[in-house]
Amino acid sequence: MPGPLAGLQVVELGGIGPVPHAGMILADLGARVVRVERPADGSALGPAERDVLLRGRARLPADLKSAAGVAAVLAAVDEADVLLDGFRPGVAERLGVGPDVCLARRPTLVYCRLTGWGQTGPWADRAGHDINYLALTGTLDALGAAGGPPQAPTNLVADFGGGSMLAVIGILAALYERSSSGLGQVIDAAMVDGVELLSQMLWSLRGTGWWQPGRGTNLLDGGAPFYDVYACADGRYVAVGALEPPFYATLLAGLGLTDATLPPQMDPAGWPALRAAFADVFASAGRAHWESVFDGTDACVTPVLTAAEAAAHPHLVARGTLIEVDGVVQAAPAPRFSRTPSGAAPPIADPGPPGR
Repeated sequence: MPGPLAGLQVVELGGIGPVPHAGMILADLGARVVRVERPADGSALGPAERDVLLRGRARLPADLKSAAGVAAVLAAVDEADVLLDGFRPGVAERLGVGPDVCLARRPTLVYCRLTGWGQTGPWADRAGHDINYLALTGTLDALGAAGGPPQAPTNLVADFGGGSMLAVIGILAALYERSSSGLGQVIDAAMVDGVELLSQMLWSLRGTGWWQPGRGTNLLDGGAPFYDVYACADGRYVAVGALEPPFYATLLAGLGLTDATLPPQMDPAGWPALRAAFADVFASAGRAHWESVFDGTDACVTPVLTAAEAAAHPHLVARGTLIEVDGVVQAAPAPRFSRTPSGAAPPIADPGPPGR
């Protein structure tokens, strides 16, 4: 598939997590991405042909600790529009592929540096992972059940939401600016910055008094009984997001409850009693029953599906949200474009540099 980024040339310095995810997104959208990998690179999550984060790449084995490896990467840079660097600050410079060297050779290059702590600040050179970036930004403290410890939602928020997605936005913005200036630039994409951007609604709710300290006590963190997860009789779960009054009314109707017998929806003092009422009713039948009851309604009640169930759900199947490539189920490229469809492809064994 051509994709909206057809013709764009990207060099990705091999790594794990958010950098390959950003490279995958660019490749999905039509860019030609060359992934630089050390010989016997152990960064793949299992066999490279089954690591869907690496789909759609050409692969360039190169030892950046050797003169030949550096020369191969710089030759690729000479033809590139974008370089993705996930090293700690200063590492690319020591290896001889830093932004000064690369931009001197290729002034139109967009050099994206994607790290956890950023290129500046007292923690810039420290190691870290998703959970650490969540912790330092105040976001992890808000995640988890009431009375329990903070709970990290796997590595989705900092690595990918605050990391690779922020990097892709920065790259596309820099490419747009380049169309008028004719010049590339260096992007400092830090996961701590991205996490705070993702958390802006929480900062807004704090500012307006709608978010109080204490996990699991607020409107959107499981504190509200009409925005939570409930166990069914068969041990499966349903998710409830009936925030607005019409949706809440539909939820009550489906559960066979009435406002007259319950505390007011928006009175936190009554939430424990409201939660107990909801829990008792949901626990009286299996998940399939509640799926049937709320099917086609606006109660905002959905089953909590396993990965296997999600792959077979009629809505996701109809949209092609999940696809299977060479026997591996994975997310389809997104978003959708009307004229320039993009497509996923398995990793490409191609040691050659990008070419126009």
